[in-house]
Amino acid sequence: MKDYILIVEDDNDINHMLKELLSRNGYEACQAFSGTEALLYIEKKCPAAMILDLMLPGINGEDLLKKIKKKYPEIAVIISSAKDGTQTRVSMLRAGADDYIIKPFDTEELLARLEAVLRRSGNNAGALGKQRTEEPEGAGRKLKYKDILLEPEEFRVTVAETEIRLTRREFLILELLMENPGKVFTKSNIYESVWNEEFLGEDNAVNVHISNIRQKLAKINQKETYIETVWGIGFKLK
Repeated sequence: MKDYILIVEDDNDINHMLKELLSRNGYEACQAFSGTEALLYIEKKCPAAMILDLMLPGINGEDLLKKIKKKYPEIAVIISSAKDGTQTRVSMLRAGADDYIIKPFDTEELLARLEAVLRRSGNNAGALGKQRTEEPEGAGRKLKYKDILLEPEEFRVTVAETEIRLTRREFLILELLMENPGKVFTKSNIYESVWNEEFLGEDNAVNVHISNIRQKLAKINQKETYIETVWGIGFKLK
């Protein structure tokens, strides 16, 4: 029997991304876009766990957590929020949250945390899988994803054993994504990591470089999609 997970997130893109992620990994996922809607779902069917945003319309995430833990203490709750202050995290954990993950998060990390809270609460979660393998760091370190092989020390990228030429920044962007295949990177994350400058929100450089990388990969393998746009958030490996 699949574990039933309730997603409580008012951002449409993030909510649907989580629904797809959980469904793909063997969970039964239900979507709520407000605290009030979440309570209605819980009254009909109690979930094994919830992924709960704090900034919700109507009943906010903090108040919803208190209501849930008072009436349904058996539900494991993972807070998913952009609020990264220590005081907020500590407050939510003391209020009964089982875990707290900061947006933007690595999807593999979220799955691992979900599996852990389900295990602690006596539920069994599905096994987690990875699409990427990485050889040990050091001499000859290589990153692999689908039919892409990236060799950082050689500054070399091959797709289906055919070498492609990337600029330095294109290479660094692809390396960043391949090092964290489950993570959604915002444009700010990518810009500050690759350009080593503060992102001011107006520069279109990240979009241009992502487009160039996609075009160069597609010249070798047009049937495969490597980089996915997560609307309203950023980019990740597909």
